[in-house]
Amino acid sequence: MTHSPPSLDTLNRIAQVVGPEGWTRDPLEMAPYLVEWRDRWQGSTPMVVKPATTDEAAQVVRICAETHTAIVPQGGNTGLVGGQIPFGSEVLLSLSRLNRIRRADPLNGTLTVEAGCTLGAVQEHARTALGLLFPLSLASEGSAQIGGLLSTNAGGISVVRYGTMRNLVLGLEVVTPQGEIWNGLRALRKDNTGYDLKHLFIGAEGTLGLITAAVCKLVPLPKDSATALVAAPDLDKAIALLHAVQAFTGNAVSAFELMPRIGIEFALKHAANTRDPFSIPHDWSVLMELSSGQSEAGAQALLESCLNAAMQDGLVRDAVIASSQSQADNLWRLRDCLSEVQKHEGASLKHDISVPVSALPVFVQRASAAVCAALPGLRPVAFGHIGDGNVHFNLSQPVGMDPQDFLSHQGEMARLVHDIVASLGGSISAEHGLGIAKREAILSYKSPVEIEMMRRLKTALDPLGIMNPGKVI
Repeated sequence: MTHSPPSLDTLNRIAQVVGPEGWTRDPLEMAPYLVEWRDRWQGSTPMVVKPATTDEAAQVVRICAETHTAIVPQGGNTGLVGGQIPFGSEVLLSLSRLNRIRRADPLNGTLTVEAGCTLGAVQEHARTALGLLFPLSLASEGSAQIGGLLSTNAGGISVVRYGTMRNLVLGLEVVTPQGEIWNGLRALRKDNTGYDLKHLFIGAEGTLGLITAAVCKLVPLPKDSATALVAAPDLDKAIALLHAVQAFTGNAVSAFELMPRIGIEFALKHAANTRDPFSIPHDWSVLMELSSGQSEAGAQALLESCLNAAMQDGLVRDAVIASSQSQADNLWRLRDCLSEVQKHEGASLKHDISVPVSALPVFVQRASAAVCAALPGLRPVAFGHIGDGNVHFNLSQPVGMDPQDFLSHQGEMARLVHDIVASLGGSISAEHGLGIAKREAILSYKSPVEIEMMRRLKTALDPLGIMNPGKVI
């Protein structure tokens, strides 16, 4: 469904609802909202509107529904697939002013927050005010907002223990495409009263409604943690190590991150304040973290015992155990900069995929062979959250190749990678979503029945097609 640009009268009505601090049409002020942070997409909009309350947001959506004006919701603009960018006549609705902590309930282990709260702010309030942990953790936590994280069902490094955003939220408040407010802010862990509507909006990328608040689920704050970088003989042994560590430690594994040697070399070459933890290079390393509720050095002792047993079983070649928080931070710096340092090696093509954990070694082997056969000299960089089956399978250009020539192979490389993912029962988007980047590709990897069900949901909830049109489906 196409939408005409909103009339000046419509824009003036919206401006009246949110007041002078809640909107702008100034091109310079709107510019930061219209560029995806990697500069992959440049958008346009007639207006950026920033409601300060859920009621204001609902009034804005009602006006848009009456006038058939399209809306693009936006959180912290940290998305990687273009879902948060408007491309013409859509009004951009920023949640940044909906940023209040509404209710804290430490005995229930919940924190009710508005959608514009940053992940970092929620983590800080949970920790300092309640002595609890909101366990989602990712690189953009200083700017990523709760509403956007829910709309993309964000993951991060701790999914192996705590799950995605879908697992960390008990209730939602949502403005429907008709401008009605659904108050689903139930702080219940058990509620078996029909359809669990919140799950329709989590991961929908703003195409079914506007998330304005959420009940976040908190967990006890770990009192002790231990970090190690472990060299594995190969990927099969890395997966076996994950299984062994989980069995040995119970539920203590809070991160299990794959790092290839080429990624470490890129980091050592291009990132400041990095050093090689190992005296000899290893093809594959795993950065692992254990956390414990005990106040003593329980996690460190547990990690040492676990790695000693794994080394005797041939699952570990070498290991560097951090003896201080500073040393742990240095190890994490190597992992955290892997995406950034690839920019210094020229153009790269990125694939955010997941497969069953047991299929990861087969995927990396087959995908690496396929892309290198198609384009000799290509440098695969496979890293990420192997504890939950999610690999960022990035491809750095051959040395000396023209970057634009390399980027022209994007479609070919994506098909090679995604076909292998599908053959292993995986997903072509593990945590970034579909947005506009994978909207067409997904048609080849979901069944016609599944695509049709998604379309029926969209039509049923948003019959005018005004919520983030052209995204996901």
